[in-house]
Amino acid sequence: MTHPTVPSDFRPISVTPVWSRSLEKCVVRRYIYPALRHPLALSAGLNFDDQFAFRPSGSTTAAVIALLHTVRSILSSNEFVHVFSFYFSKAFDTVRHETLMNKMATLDLPDNIFNWIREFFSDRYHCTRYAGKCSLVTEIKAIVIQESGLCPVSYNIVTAADLHRLFTGNRIFKFADDTYLVVPAVNSSLQLQEITHIQAWAATNNLKLNCSKSKEIIFAARGKRGHSADLPRHQ
Repeated sequence: MTHPTVPSDFRPISVTPVWSRSLEKCVVRRYIYPALRHPLALSAGLNFDDQFAFRPSGSTTAAVIALLHTVRSILSSNEFVHVFSFYFSKAFDTVRHETLMNKMATLDLPDNIFNWIREFFSDRYHCTRYAGKCSLVTEIKAIVIQESGLCPVSYNIVTAADLHRLFTGNRIFKFADDTYLVVPAVNSSLQLQEITHIQAWAATNNLKLNCSKSKEIIFAARGKRGHSADLPRHQ
């Protein structure tokens, strides 16, 4: 059965000038990446070590290896481990520019670079052409342009840098808009608090947690049986 196409099925792609993308990538490599590793970022509560997307040496392979290594290490001292997979709906389309600049201001960036980035996200307008028709021009205050050089790392700064686990022993791994929470058996009673924390963090950062695409899988030690399940709706 073919479902009717609706506007929300489409993801806009903005084709930015080549010179602009080159300049953005230069700013990211020379200023933003070093700022993310600066102690000032850590003191502001921003930590990018558990984010494997849009940063040097990060990849899906690195994320899978780190997650697998953590699960196997936990199973050496626990009978089982919970792994929660969270998915945020249309995450790139909901990043507020105001929130981005507030977090960007905590980084160790030269004033002229920070001001240039602020201007980049200010007074942006967009219109869409489809089937020979053009929409009205609208000011954009909450979106990152995925085809640009600056916006992917900006997404990390807004949505990943200050999301941390609450309790010692638990771990969080992130890859773009996918987030994984690892909870060992010894901390099973704390899993609801961790999930509630992630849900509250998402609401604060204008992200919508998609419960229908969020799952739980339990890995058991050798000789035990694990299982997977959907997350309860009320969580």
